Amino acid sequence: MAKLIGARNSIDAALAACIRRPATTGHLGDWIAARILGIALEPQANASIDGRLPDGRTVTIRWYPKRENILDLKEEGGPEVYLVLTGPKSAPDSSVGTTRPLVIDAVYLFEAKDLMDDLRARGRRIGTASSVREELWEAAEIYPRPHSALNDDQRELLALFSHRP
Repeated sequence: MAKLIGARNSIDAALAACIRRPATTGHLGDWIAARILGIALEPQANASIDGRLPDGRTVTIRWYPKRENILDLKEEGGPEVYLVLTGPKSAPDSSVGTTRPLVIDAVYLFEAKDLMDDLRARGRRIGTASSVREELWEAAEIYPRPHSALNDDQRELLALFSHRP
């Protein structure tokens, strides 16, 4: 175990040298999204806003190794949109005996106001692990959906992070 953790620490140090922040899922997702999707990141890590999309809207980026239809949201002072990178769709089951590899199988772009309105209308809690309806995930998908605003180069770069063949 000590040798494996040492190897992981070496890899995390190399990743941190690339992104100039700790190699957490959040910071890695921010860096990947910024490079591939043209997001201008905030100079300092910020709990509410990660950056701006090319069209100027504020964005918070989330990377979840599995898509369990939950999303961490900020009700006050949050972004205009949430960009969510996810691994494979999965039921929220026990994690015993499983792994959560860092992969990107899908990308979603949610309008924050629409998310908040839907959650309020259904009497749902807004915050950590908010339950987002399947229909909203489907409507927000921009990758791998073929007819979205992404260009071929962006699709090819995102595919490098997928576990799909």
